[in-house]
Amino acid sequence: MTIWIFVGSLLGAMALGIPISFALLVCGAALMWHLDMFDAQILAQNVINGADSYPLLAVPFFLLAGEVMNVGGLSRRIVNVALVLVGHIKGGLGYVTIVAACLLAALSGSAIADAAALSTLLLPMMVAAGYDRGRSAGLIASAGIIAPVVPPSIGFVVFGVAANVSISKLFFAGIFPGAMLAATLWFTWWWLSRREDIAPPPRKSLQEVWLAVRQAAWALVLPFIIIVGLKMGVFTPTEAGVVAAVYALFASTVVYRELKPGNVYRVIVAAARTSAVVMFLVAAAAVSAWLITVANIPGQVVALLQPMLDSPTLLMIAIMVLVMIVGTAMDMTPTILILTPVLMPLVNAAGIDPVYFGVLFMINNAIGLITPPVGVVLNTVAGVGRISMDEVTRGVIPFMIAEFIVMFLMVLFPKLVTVPAHWFY
Repeated sequence: MTIWIFVGSLLGAMALGIPISFALLVCGAALMWHLDMFDAQILAQNVINGADSYPLLAVPFFLLAGEVMNVGGLSRRIVNVALVLVGHIKGGLGYVTIVAACLLAALSGSAIADAAALSTLLLPMMVAAGYDRGRSAGLIASAGIIAPVVPPSIGFVVFGVAANVSISKLFFAGIFPGAMLAATLWFTWWWLSRREDIAPPPRKSLQEVWLAVRQAAWALVLPFIIIVGLKMGVFTPTEAGVVAAVYALFASTVVYRELKPGNVYRVIVAAARTSAVVMFLVAAAAVSAWLITVANIPGQVVALLQPMLDSPTLLMIAIMVLVMIVGTAMDMTPTILILTPVLMPLVNAAGIDPVYFGVLFMINNAIGLITPPVGVVLNTVAGVGRISMDEVTRGVIPFMIAEFIVMFLMVLFPKLVTVPAHWFY
């Protein structure tokens, strides 16, 4: 009965059009009422405690770094590097999108920010070159979701806090799966564009390549600073967010001088608004997470799925299918916050490595950002690129299917994730 109260109140509130953060509060209040322990003071206290987390400070700093990079010219220089490196290959602008997405992902950690930057810079170029508009937009959307899978992933920060799993280990474990997603998109784009007769631009000279790399050097160095700093124990993931934000501000205002002092306030306000949405979601979800534990919903779920505990692979397939279904209707952050406290006891009971589970869970949630009808990244690409949702949806389907195939390969062969993760540890 408790499970149905939890699910029914949450879905009912969402069906009424209540924003997801407030729907979580409604769900928490309904659970408290059902358990005969309703107390507004306890509700408020859990909301405050939910946002009072040191690791979560990484979220606003990484979001600020992403905003600064887009406005300060770092993103444009990254795209230019990709253009001079692979733009001359047949279907080159598609490969440029994938390479640029990987480089941007290692800078911002935000799928929406990366997709917006790529849509602004590359979609007009691809359309002008003669590529199919829908397919180009679909590639940009599917490449943008690499950001939540590789460090510095904002999604990993949220999951690490919610699941009490090492954020640094999640960061390192996401590197190789992120590369696999990029390789999958590369192959899929090659397969789809192999018959197109679009003349690529001429190969750039070594001097032009060197010039582009030199101009983007400040942006290209940042991922190495973050990875090496985490690996050497110089700073924590939270401190890495501060380093990224300060570094991006310095590069944008002092080195490249594209971010004028008068615009810094506007950029900070934009990052603060996005951060406020994420942090309030986390705070509201803390109420539901606490009540889920009090009501022993995880124990009930474990009892329901007891037959699957002896087969971790079958259990992972069932969980991945569940997350796929939820991802079609819900954004990544609320999905993480709602499902993590329910699924983690199940994962631990089955003896599944929580870091491995976190990587697969994040990949699934990232792909959920491009699954219609709600896909947030799809809406971002459609809005920024001024293209209809129908066109973007049509174009993204083959790339989305390819990414789901890779995800299930990782479910069937866990060593694809765990072995490279231990290399990076």
